[in-house]
Amino acid sequence: MFKDITLGQYYPGSSFLHKADPRIKIICLVLFLVMALTAGNLASIAAVILTTVILTAVSRIPVSVLVRSLRPIVIILLFTAVINVFLTTGKTPLWEWRFIHIYPEGIRTAVFMMIRLVCLVSGCSLLLSYTTSPLQLTDALESLLSPLKVFRLPVHEFSMMMTIALRFIPTLMEETDKIISAQKARGADLDSGRLTQKVKALVPILIPLFVSAFRRADELADAMECRCYNGGKGRTKLNVLRARPSDFVFLFLMAAVLAAVICLNIFVQVTVWNITL
Repeated sequence: MFKDITLGQYYPGSSFLHKADPRIKIICLVLFLVMALTAGNLASIAAVILTTVILTAVSRIPVSVLVRSLRPIVIILLFTAVINVFLTTGKTPLWEWRFIHIYPEGIRTAVFMMIRLVCLVSGCSLLLSYTTSPLQLTDALESLLSPLKVFRLPVHEFSMMMTIALRFIPTLMEETDKIISAQKARGADLDSGRLTQKVKALVPILIPLFVSAFRRADELADAMECRCYNGGKGRTKLNVLRARPSDFVFLFLMAAVLAAVICLNIFVQVTVWNITL
């Protein structure tokens, strides 16, 4: 189960997205998130889906890898769909039984919300974690947040903490999987029993996991001190970020798609598929 959690994992490659400026990718990610969240009819949702498909093709990330990143959110997708189906009301019920009423508007809203979530997770993976290394992400965040240095905010330290946190997610997931395997080898029953028994069975997993996490954090701090790390003051960069013309073209295209989605929401009226946001 934990092997399916791919948040923070970098997938090496030589595609356009891998070579793109990480600052441009972060800005494009924000545009994509706004695009997916504001899509309110069939035409705009289709534009978001098409953009996700194009990003997948451009990144050259195998579809199987992308599908694996969606497995952990299956429960969230089902929960969201059920909530929208049973709580969204409309004019004419499609099916009703006692106090349960299912409307066509609820089904459409559930489908739209599921598509949004899938596109959001896929877009975040394609534009950020899969195609951007932790070092590039640190440099990009520090560069984008550099104007905040005027207010004496520790921009470099903040970027470093975020990158380390993302980088350690796959490591902790792998460590958790090893601990679960070790406990099962010692005869621990983690799958059967009532809910309270399953919760109690997590104690032999959580305690070694916390101990391992603190030990890794201490080792990382010692390693940074041994290398004379003292923050971003006076530091230079081996690889200076430079945006290429193609990066600005990519940014312009993402902005154009966002503008198109907004226009579709305003001017295109597909009455059968419209939903209330």
